[in-house]
Amino acid sequence: MIIPKKRLLKYFFNCCVVILFSHCNNPKINDNGNEENHLKIQQSKSFKQIQGFSLKNFQIDSSNVKKGESFSEILQNLNVSYEKIHKIGEEFKSVYDIRRIYPGDKYYILKTKDSSYFSKLIYQHSLTENVVMSFLDTLNVELINKPLEIRIHQKAGTINSSLWQSFIDNNLTPALVSKVANLYSWTIDFFDIQKNDNYKIIYEAKYVDNKFIGVGNIKAILFNHKGKDFYAFRYHSQSKKVESYYNEQGESMQRALLSAPLKYVRISSKFSHSRLHPIKKIYRPHYGVDYAAPSGTDVVSTGDGKIIFAARSGGAGKMIKIKHAFGNIETKYLHLLKFEKGIKVGKYVEQGQKIGEVGSTGLSTGPHLDYRVYINGKPQNPLKLNVPSKDPIPKSLKSKYLLDISEIKKSLDGIKDELDIQSVAQNDF
Repeated sequence: MIIPKKRLLKYFFNCCVVILFSHCNNPKINDNGNEENHLKIQQSKSFKQIQGFSLKNFQIDSSNVKKGESFSEILQNLNVSYEKIHKIGEEFKSVYDIRRIYPGDKYYILKTKDSSYFSKLIYQHSLTENVVMSFLDTLNVELINKPLEIRIHQKAGTINSSLWQSFIDNNLTPALVSKVANLYSWTIDFFDIQKNDNYKIIYEAKYVDNKFIGVGNIKAILFNHKGKDFYAFRYHSQSKKVESYYNEQGESMQRALLSAPLKYVRISSKFSHSRLHPIKKIYRPHYGVDYAAPSGTDVVSTGDGKIIFAARSGGAGKMIKIKHAFGNIETKYLHLLKFEKGIKVGKYVEQGQKIGEVGSTGLSTGPHLDYRVYINGKPQNPLKLNVPSKDPIPKSLKSKYLLDISEIKKSLDGIKDELDIQSVAQNDF
């Protein structure tokens, strides 16, 4: 029997369709003859989280504490009973005292997705802490610490006017400026910063919920001042229980004496063996450094030691003299406005402790501090002292220290100043 051409083509097309669908519905055979089930990939829906709670399970709203508003008022507006509010205030006071609520603080209201029952209130006590109050099943209050993420950042910069301005222009925080100034307070006079002094820094940055909340420790820094490199590395020496800062030779960044006893405006007179006295108008030695500063500026002890004199002394005005705990060193602080409470002969003071305030007592033409240093009874220029390190890395551990800091030192040296990079890029065109 001869099959018409049209029927033959239709039959062939139907067979192809059957074969194709059969192949799709049958198990797949791999090269080894084993059956593999065909997997259906389903894309799971991702839900946004707010304060650690998923929008899949909760309806979440937020608000801010109004001026004069209390937790009691907030909870009453959410139809929480007086009994529960009283219980939270009394039984959970050791967890969180609900009287500690401040205008402007943010809080979140969580309701169940299925029934819209009020479930939780989250009060953002701080950037790192949340107070979570649960109401739905069992009444409970928790103080939850939010995960803190530490990231390592690095920067480089050149100073054109001041360290502060350079850091701010470089998107570095004032807190980091303070840390750097304190770190180098024994070795660099930041009132004597020169144009084109530069720095490279590796430091910790703290983040919560992917938001920057502040700086942590400085890991390493290179400060170039007047063409000289000053390195500092944070390091946990086996000879000490805490981390400290050391230079590239293993010497502690903390010296036996601070570089200056106060925050001053300028140096009005330097150490000299022959200086024209501004009042007596005669040439005589000036064995100190005059730091001009507003009256009342804090004056601190530059080192650990015992006060051996604290009284008025002729042209020196109100003066303090300290015998220090290392070597045969004495420091003097002249023309003080007044002494700090408790400062008297025999009192032991620590480095950086306030001992008095800047004044203009005695023979003085204006408020300033005359600071003097004596070693073995001989006057020394405070600006040119080579003061020893307090607690250097022991010789037996020095080779290990140098090996341990080698990697971060290499990273520090390799940091490029963004301004230099931009300059190079511009020169390429």
